[in-house]
Amino acid sequence: MLGRIFTVGGYTLLSRLTGLARDIMLAAILGAGPIADAFLVAWRLPNNFRAIFAEGAFNTAFIPAYAHVHGKGGGTSARLFADRIFTLLFLTQLVLLVLAWAFMPQALRLLAPGFSDDAEQRRLAIVLTRITFPYLLLITMVTLYGGILNVMQRFATAAAASIFLNLSMMATLALAAFFPTAGHAAAWGVLISGFLQYFLLAGDLSRHGGLPRFAMPRLDDDVRAFFRAIGPATLGSMGTQVAVFADTIIATFLPAGALSALYYAERLYQLPIGVIGIAVGTVLLPEMSRRLSAGDVAGAAAAQRRAFDLTLLATVPFVAAFIAVPDPIVRAVFAHGAYTAANAAEAAVTLAAYAVGLIPFVMIRSAVATFYARKDTATPVKASLTGLAVNVLLKVLLMGSLAQVGLALATAVGAWINLLLVLFFAVRRGYLEFDRTLVRTFGTFALCGLLLAIALWLTSHFAAVWFAPVQVIRDALILLLLVAVGMFVYGFSILVLFGRGWLFALRRG
Repeated sequence: MLGRIFTVGGYTLLSRLTGLARDIMLAAILGAGPIADAFLVAWRLPNNFRAIFAEGAFNTAFIPAYAHVHGKGGGTSARLFADRIFTLLFLTQLVLLVLAWAFMPQALRLLAPGFSDDAEQRRLAIVLTRITFPYLLLITMVTLYGGILNVMQRFATAAAASIFLNLSMMATLALAAFFPTAGHAAAWGVLISGFLQYFLLAGDLSRHGGLPRFAMPRLDDDVRAFFRAIGPATLGSMGTQVAVFADTIIATFLPAGALSALYYAERLYQLPIGVIGIAVGTVLLPEMSRRLSAGDVAGAAAAQRRAFDLTLLATVPFVAAFIAVPDPIVRAVFAHGAYTAANAAEAAVTLAAYAVGLIPFVMIRSAVATFYARKDTATPVKASLTGLAVNVLLKVLLMGSLAQVGLALATAVGAWINLLLVLFFAVRRGYLEFDRTLVRTFGTFALCGLLLAIALWLTSHFAAVWFAPVQVIRDALILLLLVAVGMFVYGFSILVLFGRGWLFALRRG
């Protein structure tokens, strides 16, 4: 299981690293002013729709349905099913695109109401969103093609596609002088990447004879089953994205730069979520499903325990670093060009607030796997929607006193509510045993994290004095020193408190 996690995580890591390079460039060129906020609204709208419907609900419903049809009726039936879903998907996305173009001013008034006070910023947000919105249609097709390729056991192309988004945006940002604003350059980069991703996956799928074609839509049993599955899947995917929508709406009422602070803090805390959480969750679900279908309940529980251990092992260092020393991290990564040290300070305190909820963000995919493996999709949705309700309520209560930091803190609290409810339901139904071993593991990781946080804070405090004479590269040197000290302290703490036997057992798993 560990090898497969590293395989999936490796592709995701490459995408996240190129994404980080893109965001460094974005911060340096756009800064944190009105143009940056207008672009981030234009980028969030299609991106959030994509996360809910395309990569979230659609993948959850389509991949098992396609695999089932393929196994039951063979390649011909599977191709016909894919053709019908492709046709329905394309038509609905095309209608959505036309409506979005036609009613973009009204949509922006609802989704970014704070821009109403600044006519120029609102006009720019409308223009940029009209440029970026076709990306949703393209990336939805990419998701469909990627699902078909995954069923064919071809993972590389779909995993690499998102790298084109980062490279495309970096290319257009490098040519920003030829666009009306840097926001226009970034928006066109998003749209161009959609075409690049589409042609990459369409080409791979065409070579293997699986490229869908237009077909007369027909609501047969397989298509109906797909739509019955996509409803709960959509609700399950909406929780986090509705919270992000709420952040975008509320942040438009805050001073300029609030959206940028949220965005750049989010990019950093999303790194462990994307690499660790997605990789572990992707491998764990089929592993537990296979074991449960074979009647190996103990083996399924053991696989989930190993997933918890691996997730905590990889996540705790990020939590300690983001809470103890967020300032030097954000300064070293983003404080270049138009993105000032003051902008970095706002993003740093926002990152610390997000980090309070980093563990539940990363662990949730492993926690819900025990329900999904048993074909129970309703229970995780209940927990997700409860966490969302708490999240949105706290955003409204905290935005006045804490600005964007309150929005991030509300997100963290909502994530904890979601995870704790999932664990509670799992224990109550006998899916998870909350025994002394599990409690001791959580406590030991907490102690390792505390020791690491103290070491990092002390190192940062003294390093700021040591490297004061070299202002130009001070932040980079401090970050490198923090990484070196952190690796030593955390590695030593894990070895002493858990022992070699625990590490070898985790590796064998």
